[in-house]
Amino acid sequence: MTESNAPKPGTPKPGVPKPGGAKPGAARSSSPKPGPAPSHTKPAVVASDPSLFGRVDEDGTVWVKTAEGERQIGSWQAGDVAEGLAHFGRRYDDLATEVSLLESRLASGTGDAKKTRSAAEALVESLPTAAVIGDIDSLHVRLTAIIEGSVHAEERAKQDREQNRLEQTARKEALAAEAEQIGAESTQWKAAGDRLREILDEWKTIRGLDRKTDDALWRRFSKARESFNRRRGTHFAELDRERANAKTRKEELIAQAEELSTSTEWGPTAARFRDLLAEWKTAGRAPREADDALWRRFKEAQDVFFAARNSAASERDAEFAQNAAAKEELLKGAQNIDPEKDLDAARAALRDLQEKWDEIGKVPRERMHDLEGKLRAIEKRVRDAADSEWRRTDPEALARAAQFRERVAQFEEQAAKATAAGRTKDAEKALAQAQQWREWAEAAEGAVGER
Repeated sequence: MTESNAPKPGTPKPGVPKPGGAKPGAARSSSPKPGPAPSHTKPAVVASDPSLFGRVDEDGTVWVKTAEGERQIGSWQAGDVAEGLAHFGRRYDDLATEVSLLESRLASGTGDAKKTRSAAEALVESLPTAAVIGDIDSLHVRLTAIIEGSVHAEERAKQDREQNRLEQTARKEALAAEAEQIGAESTQWKAAGDRLREILDEWKTIRGLDRKTDDALWRRFSKARESFNRRRGTHFAELDRERANAKTRKEELIAQAEELSTSTEWGPTAARFRDLLAEWKTAGRAPREADDALWRRFKEAQDVFFAARNSAASERDAEFAQNAAAKEELLKGAQNIDPEKDLDAARAALRDLQEKWDEIGKVPRERMHDLEGKLRAIEKRVRDAADSEWRRTDPEALARAAQFRERVAQFEEQAAKATAAGRTKDAEKALAQAQQWREWAEAAEGAVGER
């Protein structure tokens, strides 16, 4: 390769680099240039000493020394020998820099190991014809190490990709299984729907699966989601039907309640309203927009009836209170009834009291026991006096007492005969019977005496 001593017009002087271009007088290298390295700091390379690895003859022939011997790499005509050595040394340094970049890329793991290996192999192939002066043998060793390291890095990357594929596959399989469970079982419609959306968002972030596996898992997830949506749609369709039926039933209950609202049969109607309310609770919910309005109509009918009943109850309570006051007045007048003084007058007064008592009517429940107790006391006083009078004048009681005395005499006579005959036991038995009849006779005579 020949370098001219006279620079072309308009070109920089030898040894002065042209901005953005090759150095003047530099021989073109036949070695292919590796592709652009990743953007990272260019490694610092110490400039080599080309005089240790090559020479430039007086006639401009350029030689490089390798383990295989000297090799002619070109011709230098653009300056003196020292400048030629420096020029080809710089070209070696550039090549060494490219090797250092590949080493840095491989060590950092930031680049594609396969591309790094390809670039290193290209540089190795270019070394036998590279027009550079420097330690080419060491570059060959370094590039060989880069190629071997790239192969190992490719294998590690392959293993990492496989591990990542397995991990990402496992993630999607777990998500698909969860989606299938939700699609087949869950009835928590909102929470389950939210979870399926979360699964889909997470699914989109998972990469690295092979296409066949990814498609199969996606089909599982899609099928599970469709199953859930179908079950949810069926549920809400059925719910809509149930709510429509509930609306119809509640409208029927409202019609009955409105018909009952004007009833004055307080007890039976109140019981019927309780039954209607129980039926209302079992009818279920109508559509959201109608249920509250239906309840207001039903309650309004209830309120009309119970307001009327409460009003009637208030009037009744007032009437009962007046009745209680009237009965109190009757009781005050009844204090003068004295059956001991005049039984017939007491009886007549009691009958008059009872008639007026019944005519007055009901009293408040809380007063009933007290007032009725006072009336019963007056009635008892008159009844006891009448019973006492009856006992004093009862001829049947006197006849019974005389009969009991006759029986006493009969048993005493039998006891005397038995004693005379020596029948002691018969005598004792007859005397016991006589004593029993004597007690009965005394009791009958005492009752008559008490009258």
